Amino acid sequence: QADANVDTDGRFKDELVSVRQGGDFRLVKPEEVTAIDVSPKQLVSVAAALIPFLENDDANRALMGSNMQRQAVPLIRADAPLVGTGMEAAVARDSGATIVARRDGVVDSIDGARIVVRATSSDGSTSGVDIYRLRKYMRSNQSTCINQRPLVKVGDAVKTGDIIADGPSTELGELALGRNVLCAFMPWNGYNFEDSILISERIARDDVFTSIHIEEFEVMARDTKLGQEEITRDIPNVGEEALRNLDEAGIVYVGAEVNPGDILVGKVTPKGESPMTPEEKLLRAIFGEKASDVRDTSLKLPPGVAGTVVDVRVFSRRGIDKDERAMAIERAEIERLAKDRDDEKAIQERSFYSRLRERLLNRKATGGFKPIKSGTVITDEVLDEFAKATWRQISVADDAAMAEIEAMKREFDAAIERLQKRFESKVEKVQRGDELPPGVMKMVKVFIAVKRKLQPGDKMAGRHGNKGVVSRVVPVEDMPFLEDGTSVDLVLNPLGVPSRMNVGQILETHLGWACANLGRQVGELVDEYRHRSARRSELEAKLKDIYGDEVFARDIAPLADDQLVELCENLKKGIPIATPVFDGARMADIEGMLDKAGLDTSGQVWLHDGRSGERFERKVTVGYIYMLKLHHLVDDKIHARSIGPYSLVTQQPLGGKAQFGGQRFGEMEVWALEAYGAAYTLQEMLTVKSDDVSGRTKVYEAIVRDQDSFEAGIPESFNVLVKELKSLGLNVDLENRVGALLTTHRSAATRCSWRRPRSRGRPHERAYENPGSDGSSRHF
Repeated sequence: QADANVDTDGRFKDELVSVRQGGDFRLVKPEEVTAIDVSPKQLVSVAAALIPFLENDDANRALMGSNMQRQAVPLIRADAPLVGTGMEAAVARDSGATIVARRDGVVDSIDGARIVVRATSSDGSTSGVDIYRLRKYMRSNQSTCINQRPLVKVGDAVKTGDIIADGPSTELGELALGRNVLCAFMPWNGYNFEDSILISERIARDDVFTSIHIEEFEVMARDTKLGQEEITRDIPNVGEEALRNLDEAGIVYVGAEVNPGDILVGKVTPKGESPMTPEEKLLRAIFGEKASDVRDTSLKLPPGVAGTVVDVRVFSRRGIDKDERAMAIERAEIERLAKDRDDEKAIQERSFYSRLRERLLNRKATGGFKPIKSGTVITDEVLDEFAKATWRQISVADDAAMAEIEAMKREFDAAIERLQKRFESKVEKVQRGDELPPGVMKMVKVFIAVKRKLQPGDKMAGRHGNKGVVSRVVPVEDMPFLEDGTSVDLVLNPLGVPSRMNVGQILETHLGWACANLGRQVGELVDEYRHRSARRSELEAKLKDIYGDEVFARDIAPLADDQLVELCENLKKGIPIATPVFDGARMADIEGMLDKAGLDTSGQVWLHDGRSGERFERKVTVGYIYMLKLHHLVDDKIHARSIGPYSLVTQQPLGGKAQFGGQRFGEMEVWALEAYGAAYTLQEMLTVKSDDVSGRTKVYEAIVRDQDSFEAGIPESFNVLVKELKSLGLNVDLENRVGALLTTHRSAATRCSWRRPRSRGRPHERAYENPGSDGSSRHF
């Protein structure tokens, strides 16, 4: 095993060594060992290696934990875990979410969207510019938000491989999928029954688990047989209020606040019985008669989405004139490219002229530049009298220096020319039209950012498969609180631990409790140090006690005062600890950490009821646990429909939220209503709430007229069944009680009460015996 007991020379200390051979675990003599593991974590996947105390979790729960980390939503502000495994930095770097420096250099300028680094070669001379574009509020495939933030400041020296910008779910270059929250394991009035999670109002108020989601909506203007669809603000029968967010091209402004039903892109589609002749098209183009022969097919915001427009993209087919909005977007993109070019050019010029100054200084001029006489020794004062552009004309007596200067000029001119060509090629690409699907003339994509706070119904989980749904948001003053008055953030049910056998979450809670309290002590010391009431030696003594002599001497002792203060500021929230998989902290280590933090080694504390103020009758396990918000949000799941789209063949409502469908009423549900004897309810479900086309209309009319009686007719699925039977060669007809033939065509569906002569006259079963046995799905 990788954690075998070895001495400084790498020899085994024990007489017998635990080995794996042929799938079995055996104890053998050291000389029989031929190979050793590189690391204990090589046995598990990367996701599993991110779970602290994995060895204390049941395999099923560990599997859930590693899968649920992939479902974590990037939060507005994420924390790296206090209790990690040491893999967080490697995973964040290799994920590609962060920005890594390509070359050594110095940060020249920074803004919200890019980092400009002046690259330096090994001998200290400048050799190029690296511009790193940050991704700002981009949409991922899961509709989460991809946003990068700079970590460096202007003037910072960066080395190849340094992380210079954080991405989504990273903090200071470490993976940060969730937040560290103060958690108590105790029941609370039944609100954490069956894995429910009780959260404090502080979590919602302070945006602890708030995330930004970016929804994408698109609309296409096609060339139809009846004429060309048009993206426009001129929409028939639409008031000015509905158009308030649209520009003159009919496209929503960036920054507009939009709600369900609002128009995002105005679009009209021609309607008419016959295709237009070219003459008609010309007349329509001249006189602009639109309202009479077009219908509104605008892109509207669907139910359940409300937010802010953060981006609009307009794609036009090649050869089609671009509208004003497309031109504005194009101009903004070209300006951005020009700014990159100008910055790179300025840095290269600055670098070239500083190197040219070095080559010219203290050398004799030989003419070439008339204002400087031949034989004059070139000094800083001489050069500062003239514009930098004129320095190129100066020649000096030293032939070797002149050769160098000429080479530098050629190299600089070539670099500027390459830069200009690259810029022109990018501009040409921007101005060129887009490749669109056949028949599509223009396409508009609108991106809307939605802010989602944690709310009841959202799914949360830890890293140990301890998942649950938020049941209630409790006011801060009602939450259980510690002796010092601190309210807990989260209350989990202790009954979720024994049967699931994921004890790792309890060990993580204990260790997190120690880390947070040590961080608090460091924070108090650094505040005193800032106010000069504590000495650096006291701060160093505390850090040495926490980290040990070796780490302190290597990493902390060499730091300057301001760097030490910055380090301690980062440690205020808690001392991050790595406990690697299969080689991490043992029980004694956790007790030692709790003792060092001045806490009870049981990891339990007295809590008080927030509502009565009374102390609970026994101590409670309290500590910091790492919780994730998963991509199963109640806002995405909630769905309601009254009327909506129907299937063309069966005339039954479609299914699923994406199609704005209804709830399926399957055969089991039919059995339930049959068992209750709810005959009229069952009849409604299978007819007017499903595929009885004329019955649906009649019900609507009855409701509008304030009548409370209606009849069910023949469901369309019966007609489908009849057609199926006819296709098999069986001519099936439907007759009423007196033997008259009833047509089964959808266009003339005749009323039929579906009753047989019975003593009590109750509605009976449908024409075939089992109402759900035709295999068709019923929705209402």
